[in-house]
Formats: sequence, C-alpha cells, structure tokens
Amino acid sequence: MNTNIHDYIVKTEQKEWQPLIEKGIHYEGIFVKSLKFDPEKNRSTTILLKFEPGASYPYHNHPAGEELFILKGSAHIAGAHLEKGDYLYTPPTFKHSVTSENGCTILFIVPEEVEIL
Repeated sequence: MNTNIHDYIVKTEQKEWQPLIEKGIHYEGIFVKSLKFDPEKNRSTTILLKFEPGASYPYHNHPAGEELFILKGSAHIAGAHLEKGDYLYTPPTFKHSVTSENGCTILFIVPEEVEIL
C-alpha cells in the first residue's frame, strides 16, 4: 500500500467539471468530478455531481445502495425534498430518479454501478 498521503488527496477546486456521460448517454445539465476511482471496478465510486437548474437523472436502481450529501442547492429524490446539509442513505436495490429545480451539488458514494430502468 502506498503510504504517501498526497497520493490520496483530490484538489476538487483544481479539477474541471466534466459532462456526465454513461454508456454513451450524455445527461444534459449534469456534470461530474471523480474523487475516488476504483481500478478493479474501472469506475469512480465517490463523485461530486453538479445539476444545473432543471436537470434530472432518470429512474434507476442502486444494486449496492448509495450514500449522498447535498453540498449546495436542493434536489428531489423519490418524492423527498433534500436541501444543503441533508444526508441520504439508500439501501441496496433502491430505485429512484433525481431532479433539481434550482440546481445543486451532491457528494455521492456509489459502491456499484447504477442500472437505468
């Protein structure tokens, strides 16, 4: 194991937001910054997502659940209104969509890739 702490720090302010594109689908108005990339899974498991006002992510399943924390703005998830400072844990196989009327930034921890339904 690498013991150099500097190899584990992500300077998020120095990273550019990238358009969210998954399996060739571009989700308009949603941008991502990868915080933790898992080389074994070949995907990011901890990310920042930024939703522009009116952006939405379609109905999907979380095979291994997820954790999220609203850093800025607000979002609607499964009929719940979440605002800055709110935390949500969804258990495995939880299904929902995400919309943000006014925009938001969310920290996501997603152990397994989501399945669009």
